[in-house]
Amino acid sequence: MRFDGVSVAYGGTTVLDRLDLTVGTGEVMALLGPSGSGKTTALRAVAGFVRPAAGRVLIGGEDVTALPPHRRGIGMVVQSYALFPHLRVEQNVAFGLKAQKAPRREIPARVAEALEMTGMAGYARRYPRELSGGQQQRVAIARALAIRPRVLLLDEPLSALDAQLRSGMLAELARLHRELPDVSILYVTHDQVEALTLADRIAVMDRARLRDVGTPQELYRRPRTEFTASFVGNANLLPVTVAEDGVRLGSTGLALDTGTAVPGSAATLCVRPHLVGLGAGPNTLRGRVTEVQWRGSTHRLYVSVEGHQVMADVRELREAPALGDEAVLHFAPEDGVLLGAGVSDD
Repeated sequence: MRFDGVSVAYGGTTVLDRLDLTVGTGEVMALLGPSGSGKTTALRAVAGFVRPAAGRVLIGGEDVTALPPHRRGIGMVVQSYALFPHLRVEQNVAFGLKAQKAPRREIPARVAEALEMTGMAGYARRYPRELSGGQQQRVAIARALAIRPRVLLLDEPLSALDAQLRSGMLAELARLHRELPDVSILYVTHDQVEALTLADRIAVMDRARLRDVGTPQELYRRPRTEFTASFVGNANLLPVTVAEDGVRLGSTGLALDTGTAVPGSAATLCVRPHLVGLGAGPNTLRGRVTEVQWRGSTHRLYVSVEGHQVMADVRELREAPALGDEAVLHFAPEDGVLLGAGVSDD
């Protein structure tokens, strides 16, 4: 599917601004962003529930901008499940096939296939009220898959589930992705873990515009903007000044590859908390502990360094430091990413 300069406006307010984005065949693209960023509007434009004010939506190379939803060959799953309470599971799954006027003799086999694929074959005769939240979501996915869509749209599909069910459903969605190599998936979420776990690529949205796009590894390890760094995982974002041999955080000199950044220019240093170690080492930072959070397998330390807060996720601390203790931290030069620095014309 492809967004070709798609804009959507409500009452003069632009809620999606000139989106250009291509999702390949068999690719899972996550639209990640805060509430109001435009990600759900983009999904609804593909589904045909909103009409773009400008631009085109293409599926399989065909311009579907003017087509009604039922003629686009899409399956859709929303966070509220949207199952019909008076219909049994098998009837819910068959609903889309009947709406598409599929041959009656084919419907039972395709319903059984979709239920088997989602692990719900043994629940065909039950009503939605007799199912758990996770089971209801599986039925909703089976209904979307029964029509054999070219495109599968998932709109915050796990947000109504508890943490344990969400983890299990993530594994199930990953399995379905492997079993459906020709189906393109557009996955809307504000949850970083879901996006990092499932997506082949992530499109980062903010304030109606596409801000960044790349693989999860690219966006996490080498973010290009401060917004991406802060929204795709946790990050230390520290104001620094570019020097001849690295950068300076206040009076602390740090070794870092600054590329073509202009010495003397202001920049932001991005370092992920799990890459910050406790104790002396390369790029030593000294400060005082302002907060300690125990997170099971790790302690998160908050340390005031040169007037700025630095997070460090440290594993297996038998005795955590106390508030106010002096702390020495370090990170490897290759683990720091420089953002927003001025670039030399040379």
